[in-house]
Amino acid sequence: MHTPRLSRRHAIQGLGLSMAALGVAGWGVSLAVAAPVILPTTDALSDALTLALRQKQPLVVMVSLQGCAFCKVVRENYLQPLRATGLQVVQVDMRDHRTLADFDGTPLTHDAWVRKQGIKLAPTVLFFGAQGREVATRLKGAYLPDFYGAYLDEQLAVARRVVAGA
Repeated sequence: MHTPRLSRRHAIQGLGLSMAALGVAGWGVSLAVAAPVILPTTDALSDALTLALRQKQPLVVMVSLQGCAFCKVVRENYLQPLRATGLQVVQVDMRDHRTLADFDGTPLTHDAWVRKQGIKLAPTVLFFGAQGREVATRLKGAYLPDFYGAYLDEQLAVARRVVAGA
């Protein structure tokens, strides 16, 4: 019989839920509620790309949808930690009417840029290099949590090789 292995993240989540339950039961344990993780947006993709390329890194763009639980997981567990290491990561929002300049300077909205890219699923993570060209395979959807990090690492490595070779 195969016993499923408990990942470290699932163990920590279970511990947090247990502690929360103890607090509710009157044990006096209190958990601080963390503020939501927000990735920066940009007014101009070319500016964000320039910053990334100066560091010889790709620009990582997450297409998100407000209220999307899978987007929250990708943002908090995968992209924010990468951003904390200095990687240029920005978010573009589906159905958002804020102005965004495309890589060539063309003004459009976040939503129009998402449609122009042919994206229909959130989250989608894209990797851009010189001239705003995609340099690795897009990650569409959230995949299985146990494998998402590996898929992200693989495509990020491809994108970094392309950018370093340019």
